[in-house]
Amino acid sequence: MVMNSSRRTDVQVGDASRLFDGRRLTLARQLIGLRKNALAAKIDKSPTAVAAYENNTKRPAPATVAQLCLTLGVDPGFFLPGPHQSTASDSVPHFRSLRSTTQLARDQAFAYGVISGDVGAALERHVEFPEPDLPRLSVDVEDETSTLPEEAARLLRKHWDIGSGPVGHLVRLAENHGVVVVFSPAQTAAVDAYSFDDGYRPTVVLNPAKDDYYRQRFDVAHEIGHLVMHVDAEPGSKVVENQAHRFAAELLLPEDELRKLLPSKADWRILAALKETYGVSLQALLYRSRALGVMSDVTYRNTVAYLSSKGWRRREPGEMPAVEQPSLYPKAVEILSSVGIDELSLAKESRVTPGIFRTVTARSPVREDLFHEPQGMESPDGVIPLFRSKMDKAGS
Repeated sequence: MVMNSSRRTDVQVGDASRLFDGRRLTLARQLIGLRKNALAAKIDKSPTAVAAYENNTKRPAPATVAQLCLTLGVDPGFFLPGPHQSTASDSVPHFRSLRSTTQLARDQAFAYGVISGDVGAALERHVEFPEPDLPRLSVDVEDETSTLPEEAARLLRKHWDIGSGPVGHLVRLAENHGVVVVFSPAQTAAVDAYSFDDGYRPTVVLNPAKDDYYRQRFDVAHEIGHLVMHVDAEPGSKVVENQAHRFAAELLLPEDELRKLLPSKADWRILAALKETYGVSLQALLYRSRALGVMSDVTYRNTVAYLSSKGWRRREPGEMPAVEQPSLYPKAVEILSSVGIDELSLAKESRVTPGIFRTVTARSPVREDLFHEPQGMESPDGVIPLFRSKMDKAGS
């Protein structure tokens, strides 16, 4: 039976105060891109008080909850405990480079990923998703020479019953095995694709600005590699990222098939055909050819130099297919809409704004900022709020 979400009653600030979950405050603060001391200043409280609210050692009074709602742009119900109990401390997201993005930006990006789990948990009250089905093969993050990343990729191909030849629609394949794939909002495009497993579902968050079918497929394979190999590993190291790259290469371009297909010289006709067949870039094919010892280092360097001189490092020749689109969340929304449960009701049940809900459940990237923030909203750390505060709205 489908529950009519429109009959759910609004949560009042008094109830939110009594049932307040500080972990939800942490999420809301991270989503708007604020540090604790900055939030404390906005609500005229001490940083110690904000820390106590977030640690659940002190409950905010109803008036303070109301002020938090105004400042963070959420409804009181956002602060209630939910079925998806996760915080950034529960798991370690795998970001590509820890040096190129600030901690505040990474917190914001990961908070968005956690919120995507809230949306999924709400959808799963009404529809059934595939069970998570990822094999695990822990890889030593200090080992740069073992073949375990390649073995992990072969294990996944066998576990998911991927036959010989190219991998098909990789996003759909991952979703069919219980992996959530979503696009991040435009505000977090400075953070590349990342992944984490926070206890709800293994999740891959894709960069909305990377409008490149071939690079996106490699990104998805790379992040699946982290989910298979690096559940407990510290992210961002050169070895960890290289292991995920090797996993992705073996998953998309299996050695036992490609060794006999890859050219030892820069035969662009063969390379272009392999690009179309296996859904990877020319650059990935060249790198794979060198890694497998088919192409010499000298030939590889000369070929890459030629590729750069033609401008192909930025945009390779040929038609660019549309990026692979997620369908797990979007299809669920379509099904529920057909039985009378609309997006607004589902957003309310997920306890997120309609803009966030539409972005999480979109098939394709949402290019514009969720709230069309005016100039000056971006913080010195390059973080733009995902939730526009209600005070900002009132003054606009």
